[in-house]
Amino acid sequence: MRLTSPWTPRLAAEGRPSERLVAAIAEDIADGALTRGDRLPPHRELAYRLGIGLGTVTKAYALLERRGLVQSVRGRGMFVAGLAPRPDGVIDLSVNMPPQMLDDRLLAATLAGLARRLDAGTFAGFIPPAGRPDHRALAASWLAGQRLEVSPDTVLLCNGAQHALSVALATACPPGGLLLTEAATFPGALMLARASGHRLIGVDLDREGLRPDALEAALASPAVAGAAPVLYVTPTLNNPTAATMGARRREDIVRLCRRHDVTIIEDDVYSLFAAPDLPPLAALAPERTLYVSGLSKSVSPGLRVGMLAVPPPFLERALSRLQASCTMASTLSSAIMAEWLGDGTAHSVAASIRLDTERRHALLQSLLPIDQPDSGTRGFHVWLPMPTDAAERLVSSAAAQGVILMPPRLPLVDPSSPEGGVRLSLGSPPLDKLKLALSALAGLVHPGGERRQGDRPAY
Repeated sequence: MRLTSPWTPRLAAEGRPSERLVAAIAEDIADGALTRGDRLPPHRELAYRLGIGLGTVTKAYALLERRGLVQSVRGRGMFVAGLAPRPDGVIDLSVNMPPQMLDDRLLAATLAGLARRLDAGTFAGFIPPAGRPDHRALAASWLAGQRLEVSPDTVLLCNGAQHALSVALATACPPGGLLLTEAATFPGALMLARASGHRLIGVDLDREGLRPDALEAALASPAVAGAAPVLYVTPTLNNPTAATMGARRREDIVRLCRRHDVTIIEDDVYSLFAAPDLPPLAALAPERTLYVSGLSKSVSPGLRVGMLAVPPPFLERALSRLQASCTMASTLSSAIMAEWLGDGTAHSVAASIRLDTERRHALLQSLLPIDQPDSGTRGFHVWLPMPTDAAERLVSSAAAQGVILMPPRLPLVDPSSPEGGVRLSLGSPPLDKLKLALSALAGLVHPGGERRQGDRPAY
């Protein structure tokens, strides 16, 4: 006799029917509503109960099985495999990683499939420095889904988005050159800039990101006179503040860069969270914008494939910098990218990351309500603004309770700045651990009671 499924069938809110079914099941596995060994409803029964086609159920189950979340047992049905358990210990909110949506079985199946198709001779050979043409075409198609239409010939594959950023900086800003960026920005970019001897100018930002008036003042300052400035900026989900520029703000920034002949390096690694109608700066100013993206934030950190879209006038220089830094893109990572972009796995995982991130924000607001930027764009990091000294005390107290946070001076262009904050990275821990961490932080940030709207953190 077959086991009855404990799952109450449902569809998630957005997407095609198969995507909605995949998202609903993946969400309930992540929440613990479905656990290892639970049986899923038979194909025909599920199609009938949800009013969808039998082929839709078959496609959804196949996607879930490729991701390693479910497994088919011959003659018995489809069962939940679940996500691999994570070790206990400290709760790390310092590293900005997406929620884990991949499973060991998916990775094993992908590598086994590649082993049958990738022979030793091919693996031992060189590929073009920027990647194989078919892989670059797949990457360009992925970028088109992230709101940027570019020719595959202008897309360079790199070994992660950090590598793509280093190539972009080496291409646009020579050693000792002038780099403008948000006053609080991605620590990896600051490390690259300082290692290359760039002169750094931090530009003030607000709840919508980089301020046009502050950028204009910086460009008119004596420090910029006679220089060929480069602007490094993250318009969507600034790291660390999570600010996102609206369309008007993006147009204003582009207008200023054109007027002052500023080259732009746009970091768009959080593009999967952006509204579909919100254009990247590279779409507004394609002639001067080097566009950095990748798959580590939208699929998995272990998939070290970065994408750098380069305007044609910069292409030869960028290829030279790319080849000097790594010879060629990783054959294995590129092959995994091609597999997952081609069979829909990457899109399915990205959709699950978005849904899981919404759950994490709901948990955050229930335990540690904070004011967030007005854009409505939510990724897997948030910002608690406060004086920098108070931020350091909070980080130290949180560590004493087993919660690890990013050092607060790390993302500041001027580490001596008295105003800063603390970034909370929500994506890495499982939900039960995240709940413990947020509860502990709530007791530190708002001791003795609930926060009222407009209050600043008490710490």
